[in-house]
Amino acid sequence: MLGSLVLHHPTPAAGAALGSLTSNHYLRLRALKINRHTGKKQAPLVTFGSRNSSLGYRRLVSPPTSSICAKEEEDSFKISAVFTDDSSAVTMTDEEMESIGILSIDQALEPYKEHFKYRIKRYVDQKKLIETYEGVLEEFAQGYVKFGFNREEGGIVYREWAPAAQEAQLIGDFNGWDGSKHKMEKNQYGVWSIKIPNSDGNSAIPHNSRVKFRFKHGNGVWVDRIPAWIKYATVDPARFAAPYDGVYWDPPPSERFQFKHPHPPKPKAPRIYEAHVGMSSSEPRISSYREFADDVLPRIRANNYNTVQLMAVMEHSYYASFGYHVTNFFAVSSRSGTPEDLKYLIDKAHSLGLRVLMDVVHSHASNNVTDGLNGFEVGQSSQESYFHTGDRGYHKLWDSRIFNYSNWEVLRFLLSNLRWWLEEFKFDGFRFDGVTSMLYHHHGINMAFTGDYHEYFSEATDVDAVVYLMLANYLIHKILPDATVIAEDVSGMPGLGRPVSEGGIGFDYRLAMAIPDKWIDYLKNKNDEEWSMEEISCSLTNRRYTEKCISYAESHDQAIVGDKTIAFFLMDREMYSGMSCLTDASPTIERGVALHKMIHFLTMALGGEGYLNFMGNEFGHPEWVDFPREGNGWSYEKCRRQWNLVDTDHLRYKFMNAFDRAMNLLDEKFSFLSSTKQIVSSTNEEDKVIVFERGDLVFVFNFHPENTYDGYKVGCDLPGKYRVALDSDALEFGGHGRVGHDVDHFTFPEGIPGVPETNFNNRPNSFKILSPAHTCVVYYRVDESRKADADETSIAEIVGKENFEKLGSVIDDGNVGPRAVESGEGSSDD
Repeated sequence: MLGSLVLHHPTPAAGAALGSLTSNHYLRLRALKINRHTGKKQAPLVTFGSRNSSLGYRRLVSPPTSSICAKEEEDSFKISAVFTDDSSAVTMTDEEMESIGILSIDQALEPYKEHFKYRIKRYVDQKKLIETYEGVLEEFAQGYVKFGFNREEGGIVYREWAPAAQEAQLIGDFNGWDGSKHKMEKNQYGVWSIKIPNSDGNSAIPHNSRVKFRFKHGNGVWVDRIPAWIKYATVDPARFAAPYDGVYWDPPPSERFQFKHPHPPKPKAPRIYEAHVGMSSSEPRISSYREFADDVLPRIRANNYNTVQLMAVMEHSYYASFGYHVTNFFAVSSRSGTPEDLKYLIDKAHSLGLRVLMDVVHSHASNNVTDGLNGFEVGQSSQESYFHTGDRGYHKLWDSRIFNYSNWEVLRFLLSNLRWWLEEFKFDGFRFDGVTSMLYHHHGINMAFTGDYHEYFSEATDVDAVVYLMLANYLIHKILPDATVIAEDVSGMPGLGRPVSEGGIGFDYRLAMAIPDKWIDYLKNKNDEEWSMEEISCSLTNRRYTEKCISYAESHDQAIVGDKTIAFFLMDREMYSGMSCLTDASPTIERGVALHKMIHFLTMALGGEGYLNFMGNEFGHPEWVDFPREGNGWSYEKCRRQWNLVDTDHLRYKFMNAFDRAMNLLDEKFSFLSSTKQIVSSTNEEDKVIVFERGDLVFVFNFHPENTYDGYKVGCDLPGKYRVALDSDALEFGGHGRVGHDVDHFTFPEGIPGVPETNFNNRPNSFKILSPAHTCVVYYRVDESRKADADETSIAEIVGKENFEKLGSVIDDGNVGPRAVESGEGSSDD
C-alpha cells in the first residue's frame, strides 16, 4: 500500500523521554517577541567589524569611504555540480573540498576550513541519501501528496507519521466521532494509513467537515490530535479558549480559486511592506484576507513598494503571539478567512505587480498539545519525534519546542511545507523567522555577538540546522528560481547570504537587525547635539559587502507594546494634539516630522540592498501594537491601523506618507538600492552633515537642529550639471520649500585628476548647495544629451499636490496599473 513511500531514518543518539506536557495558550507577549533573539529586554547591539573584531571580518565590511564592491566572478567559486545536479551519483572530490568558494571570497575564514568541509559533506551526504531512497529533493518535498488527506482512486487516503503510537483511528463528523470502524494500519516506518471509500460516488468525508487523529500511546491512554498535515483548522468563536479542530478542506471545482496572474518579475531591489492581515483594519476587530486585498494592497502599491511580506499566515492558536507560535504548519490562519481567500489576496497582489513573501516559522513550534504538532509527542525518542527530547527540544525563552533537523521525517515535513506554500498559494519567497535560534545550540540567548569568527564556527553551531537551511534554500530556488529568501539573523554569521554552491547557507538577504537598535539608542539616550555622523554612517554601512542586507529603521518588533515607534519617540503625546495643519507646528512636531523622514530615508539609502517598512510606520502611526490579551481586557483597540489619520487632508500624517511614497519612487526611477556604488565622502561632526553617493545620486543629510548652510560644498564623482531629485523640505512633504528645484548646480574639478588625496573629500568634483537644518536632499546628474522630459522632474514635483489627489483615486478604486509610475500614481516592478 505504501510501496512508493520509502522511509529511511538515520539513527541519532538516544535522548531522555519527556515527562508530562501541558498546553500553554497564554504566553506573555513581551517574553515571546521582544526578547525573542537575546533573552534580554533590550537586545544587545551587534557591532560587526568593530575594533575588537577579527581583521578578516573588517576587510569584508563596506567602509564608509569606499565602494561596496564590484560584482564578483561567482563562477570561479563554484564547488561543482554537487550543489546543482539532481543525479544521485554525485560526490565531492578531494580537490573540490579544498576549493570551497566562500573561502576564496573571505580568506579570514581559512582557519575554519574543516568546519566548512564538515557541514558541506553533511549537506551533500544528506541530499544524496534523500535522492537514493526517495528520488530528487523536489519529490521528497512533496510529502503533502502522500501524508495527510489525499484523494486517490475510489476514495480518500489519510496517512500520519506517529511511530510511537500503539493503535490509531480516524475520527470526525463523518463517522460521529466513533473511530471503531476506521482503524488505521501501521507500516514498518511508523506511518499509519487508512483508505475511506467513496459513498455512492461521493466523498465519504464532506468538504469543510471536522476531523481528528485518535491514537493510543504506551501507557494505554487514547488522545485526539489535529492531523499534522491538516490544510485548515478552525476554532469555535463562541467558546472561550476552545481548542482548534482539524478541517478536511477539499472544495468542489466551482469553489476553488483559480489564479489568473503570474508571479511578477523579481525586482532589482526589494522594497518590502511588512503587514499583518488581522490587524490591518481601521476598526477594532480581525480583518480578512479579502478586505486586505481590496483595501490595503492598493495603498501599498500606491506607495511604490514592490513586495508585501505577510505575517501570521500559518495557523496559531494564540493571536497575541503575532503568528510566531505555529500550531498547524500547512493551514492558513482561519481568523482571516479560508485558503481560497488567501489565494485571492496573493493573486490580487500579483495583478498589481506586487510580490508576496511569507513569514515562515521553522525555528520552533508551539508548545500546545491539543491543537499543535507538539501533541504527537508522547514520550518517544528523538528518532520517533518531530522534536529533540530533553532540554535540547525546548526553547526556554519562547516556551516552545525545537525541531530535530536531523530527523528524516522532520526534513520531509519542513521541506514539504515550503513547497506547499510556494506551489499551492504562489508565494514569491519567504522571510525565515528566528534563524539565529536555529544556527546555534544556545539559540543566541544572552549572546552579544562581537564579530569574532569563533562565535560562528564552533561546537556551538547547530550543523543539523545549517544543513536543513542549505537544503531549504536549494529547494526554494530550484522550484522558483526568482524566489526571494530573507533570513532574520541577529548574529551575522558569515556565509549566511552566500549561495549554497559556494558553501554558504543560501539566503538572498539578511535583515540588518542592528540598525533599529542604533536608532532607538539615539532617540532614547542622546540629544541632537550628541548625534555622531560617523557612528551613524558606520552603523548603516557596516555589513559584509558580498552578502546583501534588507535595512529597516523599525519593524513590527519596535511597534509592540512596551516599545515605541520612531514617531512616538520623537513626538509622543503631541501626536494626539499637534498634528493639525490648521495650526502652526510646535518645535516638537516640526523636529519629529523632519527627523522621521530623515531616519527612514537614510536607513533606506545607506543601510542595505533592500528596504523594509512595517504597516503604518510610513505615515508615523501614533500608537503601539497591543494584541487582545488578558492584560488589556482582550481589547482590539490597539490591534488595528488608523488609516483615517493619513486619509484626513488637514493632518500632518499625510506628509510622512507622501515622503515614503517618494523615497520608493526615487529608487524606482534611479535603482540606487541595487547599485554596488556606495561612497560616503563626508561625515562632518561639527556641521552634523553626511554626504554620500549611491549609484550616480548624491545624498546630503543635514542633522543639525539649527544651522542652515548656504553654498555648502559637496563632493561627487561625475562632472556636469546636478538638480534636485528629492527634497524632504518640499512643501508636499510638510517642509518649508527652502530648496529650489529648478536650480542648476554645476560642478568644479578638484585637485589633480587621479590623485584622490588632492581632491575634495577624495572626490574629483564638487558643487555647492543650500542645506537647511533637519533636511535631506538628493541630487541627480542631468544628462545633457537627452531631451528634457518628465524624467527630469524632481520626485517632489511628481508626488505633488495634483498627483497626490490622483493617488487618492487610485486607493479608492484599487486601479493601479503598470503605467502608473509615469503619472506619479504608483510604480511598476523593475
